[in-house]
Amino acid sequence: MPAYNVEKYIGEAIHSVKNQSYENWELLIVNDGSTDRTKDEILKFDDFRIKYFKQENQGVSTARNFALRHMQGDFFCFLDADDLYSKDSLNSRLKVFLQEKHVIIVDGRVEIRDIITNKLIRVYQPDFKGNALSQFVRLNEKCFFGPSCMIKRLPNINYTFKEGLSHGEDLLFYISIANEGLYSYTTDLVMTYRSGNNSAMSNLQGLEKGYHDIYYELKKMQAISSSDLEIYKKKAISIMFKSYLGNGHILPAIKVLFRSQFK
Repeated sequence: MPAYNVEKYIGEAIHSVKNQSYENWELLIVNDGSTDRTKDEILKFDDFRIKYFKQENQGVSTARNFALRHMQGDFFCFLDADDLYSKDSLNSRLKVFLQEKHVIIVDGRVEIRDIITNKLIRVYQPDFKGNALSQFVRLNEKCFFGPSCMIKRLPNINYTFKEGLSHGEDLLFYISIANEGLYSYTTDLVMTYRSGNNSAMSNLQGLEKGYHDIYYELKKMQAISSSDLEIYKKKAISIMFKSYLGNGHILPAIKVLFRSQFK
């Protein structure tokens, strides 16, 4: 769990881990240079399974990499400090690993709710099984939402996020390991994703930059086909156009269509 200036929400996030029906977990929290009372909220919890670390502000990928280097478990997953796990989140995903031997990534149902009103915005339910490399690259919503995947830890793999990405670091991470095994899912609710904790315009600009940065990384990967890369580009442009337009930013939407930086 990376944490940066989340004093309002992190207590609920930690509680959602403590309340898991599956109890053999460890929670590694990396305080990424918070300037509010995030540290105080974390240290209110007295549980040997919760491990607290701190670093200077370097971003979510650096924080996650720090935790990945210190984890002990055979399976791992991520929880942002303003989101929540359902009570059976860990147990539901672990059951799939036990039932499907060749699976290395397990996803699940996610509720997206407004962080202020708690109003349900939409529900994400994965609907794909198999090698997900092509599906991830194509931004297929049947198997990619974001931080809701659990991963089986394999020997001799250095699990690392690309540092410096503003957005999409989880997508690139999953793409980097997708060929190591299969993807599956549970229909159980595993997470409540709380939306609205960022400035809309700055978030969209960061998202657009993230899509561009990922595109350049994908071009370096021999396992990515040219057809999948082209679909990624078209899908990313479409998403950004609709996102800008939906938020009333007409000029940036037009620029995405006619001055795209994908080359």
